Amino acid sequence: MGCRLRIDDLEGTFPAGTTLFDAAESLGVRVPTSCQKQGKCRECLVEIEDGTRLLSELEPQEVHLRPGFRLSCRARLPHSGAVRAHTMRRGALKIEETADGLHPGGTERSPRFERRGDRLLRDGIPVGSIGSAPLGVALDIGTTTVVVRLEDLESGRRLATLSFENPQRFGGSDVMSRIRYDGDHRGRLLQRVLLGYLSRAIGELPCDRGDIVEVVVAANTTMRDLFFGLDVTPIGQLPYRSSTEHELASGKRSSTHLDLVARRLRLDLHPEARVYGLPLISSHVGADAAACLLATGIADRGPISACMDIGTNTEVMVGNRDRILVASCPAGPAFEGGGVVCGVPGLEGAIEHVTLDERGVESIEVIGDRATIGICGSGLVDLLAELLRTGRMNHQGRYSDGDDRFVLDPGREISLTERDINELAQAKGANAAGVRIAAHRFGVALGDLDRFYLAGGFGRHIGLAAARRIGLIPDLPDDKILQVGNAALEGASRVLHSMTERQRLERLVRRVEHVSLESQPDFFDYFVDGCQFVPFGGGSPA
Repeated sequence: MGCRLRIDDLEGTFPAGTTLFDAAESLGVRVPTSCQKQGKCRECLVEIEDGTRLLSELEPQEVHLRPGFRLSCRARLPHSGAVRAHTMRRGALKIEETADGLHPGGTERSPRFERRGDRLLRDGIPVGSIGSAPLGVALDIGTTTVVVRLEDLESGRRLATLSFENPQRFGGSDVMSRIRYDGDHRGRLLQRVLLGYLSRAIGELPCDRGDIVEVVVAANTTMRDLFFGLDVTPIGQLPYRSSTEHELASGKRSSTHLDLVARRLRLDLHPEARVYGLPLISSHVGADAAACLLATGIADRGPISACMDIGTNTEVMVGNRDRILVASCPAGPAFEGGGVVCGVPGLEGAIEHVTLDERGVESIEVIGDRATIGICGSGLVDLLAELLRTGRMNHQGRYSDGDDRFVLDPGREISLTERDINELAQAKGANAAGVRIAAHRFGVALGDLDRFYLAGGFGRHIGLAAARRIGLIPDLPDDKILQVGNAALEGASRVLHSMTERQRLERLVRRVEHVSLESQPDFFDYFVDGCQFVPFGGGSPA
C-alpha cells in the first residue's frame, strides 16, 4: 500500500510515517533547512494543495502556521491516499534580466565600498581587508517574490540573478495579514524564515560570500521593515506609517533609510558588510516605489508620465520634474497566482500565454516548455481577454454558458473558476482606481500622458492588447507604453553602485506627494468601475 505524494510536480509512493521532508528528498526535491530536520529553523515549509486531513496531527513546532502549511520535517504521510504539496522553492522563477526604456541615470560610479590594494574602504575610510574585487547585492523583496542580483562593484558588471518565492506566505498573502501575524507571534518568525532563505540563496551565487560587502534592499514598507526586524504594527494602523516615518517626523532621525551591519541580520558576508534599506516615500508606498522612481526618471522629465508597478501591493506614480504623486493600491496577490485555484507565480510549467478559438483552447505557451503546473499572471490576463473576445465571459466576469469554470488543461486539471475571476476583478479594480485617482489629482487625462511605464516582471510579460481589453491598464497606444521590467531592482542596483544616486534618491523622496486612496471619497466608485472587464482611459481628468 502506501501513500501517493506529489510534491513540486514529482511523484512517488511512500510507507506510512514517512515525513514529507524525507519523501521529498528521495524524489530529488531540495527542501530548505538550517536545523537538519529538528523543527527549529521553521524553513522547511510546504504548502499542502490536497490531502491536508490525511497528514499527521500538528506538532508543537507548527502551531505558528496558518491552515494549509506544514513543516515538512514534522508532517508524516498516512497509510494510504494521496497528498499534493509544494515547497516554497518549487522551481525556477522566470527572472526579468533586462530593464529597457529606463532613465540612463548618472554616469559616475561611486560605490560606498572600494578596494585599494588589499584594503577595503567604506566611505573612503579603511575598515578591513579584502583579497578580490568587492561585490554587492541588489535585493528586491516583494510580497510574493524575492529577486537577488549579484554585482561587481569595481567593474560594474552584473554577475548573476536568481529569485525565489517569498516564504513568508505562511503568515498571509498580503501585507496586512503579515502585519497581524507578526504582531500575534513572538520570535520574529517572518524575519527569521526570510533571512534563512536569503542566506541560502546567497550561498548559491557564483562567488565567495565573504567578498560581498553591501546589500541594498528595495521593498514595500511592510516587507522592508519585517526584513530589518522592526515592529510593523504602526504600518497596520492609521495613519499607516513605518516607525521610521514617525521617528523622522519627531526629529529622531534625518531619513527613513536603514543601515545595519550584516552580521546583525545573521547574514554571513564580509565582516564589515552593511545592509542598506532604501528610504520610504510614505505609508504603504515604500522603498520599492522610490527605487522605481529613480530608475524611470519620471521626476527628471518635463512631460507628464505615469508608472504602474503591478504586484500584490501595486504602486502608481504620476508626474514630472515639477510634481510627483504616488499611491499604493491594495490589489492582493491574484495576478501573482495567489487566491486563484490554479494560479502560480512565473515558475517553469506555468502557462504564460493563451489563445482560444470557437472550439476552445487553440494554443498555450508554457514557461520552460514542460508539463503544466498552473497559470501565471500573464496567462491569466491572456485568458480573461480571450474569454471576453470569444464571448465566453461577459463584462461582469460571468460565464455565458452557465458553467462555473473554463478548463484549460483537462489532463492536469487546470481551470479558471468564476470565483477566481472575482478575485482577479477586485485586484484589477484596485489598480485601475489607483491610476485614475492619481491622474485626476494631478489634473491630467490618462490619454494625455506622454509615457506610461509598466514595471515589474509581470508588467514586462503581459500582452498589451489583452491588458487593455480587460481594463488592467489604460487604453493607450503601444507607442506610449514602456514595459520596463524590474525597475525597483534596477533602482537598487544604481544605489549600490553610486553614492550620488543614493543622495539623489534621498532628495527625491522628500518631494513626493502621497495620495491616500482610502481617504478619497470617489475611490469606491472608481473601484467598482474597475472591477468590470472593460477598457478605460483617455478623456478628461476624471
